[in-house]
Amino acid sequence: MTTELHTDVVVVGGGPSGLSAAAALSPACRVLVLDREVEAGGIPRHSDHTGYGVRDLRTVTTGPRYARRLVEAARTAGADVRTEAMVTGWAGERTLDVTTPQGRIRITADAVVLATGARERPRTARLVAGDRPAGVLTTGLLQSLVHLQHRSPGTRAVVVGSELVSWSAVLTLREAGASTVLMTTERAHGESYAALRVSASVGLHVPVVTRTRVVRVNGRDRVESIEIQDLVTGLRRRVPCDVVVFTGDWIPDHELARLGGVEIDRGTRGPQVDARLRTSQPGVFAIGNLVHPVDTADVAALDGRHVADSVRRWFDGGAASVPAPGVPLVADPPFTWVAPNLVRPGDGVPARRRILLWTDERRLTPRIAVHQAGREIARRTLPWPAVPGRVLRVPSSVLDGVRADAGEVRLRLV
Repeated sequence: MTTELHTDVVVVGGGPSGLSAAAALSPACRVLVLDREVEAGGIPRHSDHTGYGVRDLRTVTTGPRYARRLVEAARTAGADVRTEAMVTGWAGERTLDVTTPQGRIRITADAVVLATGARERPRTARLVAGDRPAGVLTTGLLQSLVHLQHRSPGTRAVVVGSELVSWSAVLTLREAGASTVLMTTERAHGESYAALRVSASVGLHVPVVTRTRVVRVNGRDRVESIEIQDLVTGLRRRVPCDVVVFTGDWIPDHELARLGGVEIDRGTRGPQVDARLRTSQPGVFAIGNLVHPVDTADVAALDGRHVADSVRRWFDGGAASVPAPGVPLVADPPFTWVAPNLVRPGDGVPARRRILLWTDERRLTPRIAVHQAGREIARRTLPWPAVPGRVLRVPSSVLDGVRADAGEVRLRLV
């Protein structure tokens, strides 16, 4: 038997972006948050180290405390936050089929906000050869194992990647009593902030080897070693370990969006969105790391606040508020994606007045050029670096000269 429900807004995903959207919307309408986990809060709830809440809460706290504050804020505002609720598909326009321990529910809403986040690519998606023993993890699995299940991951670890999340994995391993014997990255430089990278490598005694990649995992029942290859010389060496953690290399959790016929951006591989975070489906919005994989939790949370105004505009205008086709934003190499991916002149500014870019090339003083119809409409030199593995933030004012009738806009690194 299927129970039928109607609500004003259904938010799919109870992480920072979804909970922040619910908190912003709930005082004025009925909001239902659906999260598949036992507890809401997203990744921060099992990321037990400090550094959360800087941009949205104007404080610094640990992941679990941050998650609890966001859940409490959403519920205090009046949102109905339901956990162990798995959205399995669409049953019509803005109608979702949901499976819960209490039975199946079909939910129809006036607006749907997709906040399903992103995930790290596991070893299989990275095509790393070798045996299939226990002890091969992603950061999410590691943190769940340590902080939620209170189990030991091992004693001697290799961390693959050098992003911010990679150092988060190192801290989790340390808390569990495991030492990180090596951090390996294919990049020429570590991707995290220099101050963090230097202080962490010295304070935590973690050697970082660049221009290397893991080519094989060895072990029968348990990981015994990995093999890494120097990308310059081609030489290989074996590193003894009993756990290997694959970090970063993010992809959006976009399956539900695809099932709903939402247009997917080729760069981000998440829903194509405009500055108001509207998707190609009327009344369906997408926020957070589903549309820019991956940024920090507080930036994702600010997406949730930003989308609230767009949802209200949808309620006020209904079918009349369905936007005209937008102008595509295209990221030229070495950029791999840009978010938002559409621009409509006169449509307002994106969250935090920033365009987000992801780069495969390091530039200490990047210069960004914006082209449309064969002409340069803006150029900006940024005072902060463009670094692989970190979001590059560009003031959205570079798009002020975009014309609605002049075709796609291309962003280039010059």
